Amino acid sequence: MSEKAAVKIYHGFGHTHSMHVFGHVFKKAVRPGKQNASFFTNIYGLIKLFFVEPVPHIDVSLLSQQQRINGKTEDDGFFKFEWDSDKHISAGWHSVQVAAMDKKGNTVASAEGEVFIPHITQYGFISDIDDTILVSHSATMRKRLKELFVKSPEKRELFEGVAEHYRLLAAAHTASSTPNPFFYVSSSEWNLYDYLHVIFLSHRMPEGIFLLNQVKRWFELFKTGKTKHEGKLLRILRILKAFPNQQFILLGDNSQQDPEIYKTLIDKYPDHFHAVYIRNVNPKKEKTTISVLDKIREIGKQTCFFETSKEAIEHSRQIGLIE
Repeated sequence: MSEKAAVKIYHGFGHTHSMHVFGHVFKKAVRPGKQNASFFTNIYGLIKLFFVEPVPHIDVSLLSQQQRINGKTEDDGFFKFEWDSDKHISAGWHSVQVAAMDKKGNTVASAEGEVFIPHITQYGFISDIDDTILVSHSATMRKRLKELFVKSPEKRELFEGVAEHYRLLAAAHTASSTPNPFFYVSSSEWNLYDYLHVIFLSHRMPEGIFLLNQVKRWFELFKTGKTKHEGKLLRILRILKAFPNQQFILLGDNSQQDPEIYKTLIDKYPDHFHAVYIRNVNPKKEKTTISVLDKIREIGKQTCFFETSKEAIEHSRQIGLIE
């Protein structure tokens, strides 16, 4: 393994003693492209994010609060640590370190990351990204790739009013110093982690934890944004496991399978969910979506099927979710 190996750590999360950290080990670091770049520079910067070389089955070690946990990367260089902290960890951001080691136990690469411990609040929010927050045209690969290639992250378009809605939700029934936690669960790949962070910062979206899809290589670029039903379901179940006493609001759209995934979750864990918001971006699936949401309402959960964020904000006010 080369000395140019790089450990990439994504924001982790935890609650009381249950902790979760994710990341990759690559043969070399991949940096996001320049901000406000030219058309061709933007294309190059985006493609570069998919020219990754994962390092599979290498030993990794995490150090958190003087507690060490050992693991190994998967076939695609991905690692995950799920452990019970032996100390109480206060709400806020906490540093962790992850090192990759060769067969002799020598550290060949390391990095520092952060774990977010949310404050105890009334609600948590789990949201899709593409076509829920970000205009992505996920159902049409040609249009999705055009959005990715033609526009720099700073110029990507969010649905009108969505950032305002999410900021209101983050502040709902809690102090400004203790915002409600947000989890962004998406079919987008880990390749786009930094890219998405730039977009969210540019639009002042609530800071949160990203749970993305399996990393893709350059020859899989045309499959970006495609994942199986079970992938998103499992990522949300991971959140529920970490926060067994939290009530969540689910936000998604009907470009793919969000309504069906959310109904499956509510059928199995009804006590964990308070409301479901679905953006109508696919008129062909409108009747099917309404049918699924009707069944969710029969379980006793609030639902909102909307086209504009203004409608979603009004619904949130009507049910007392925001003031």
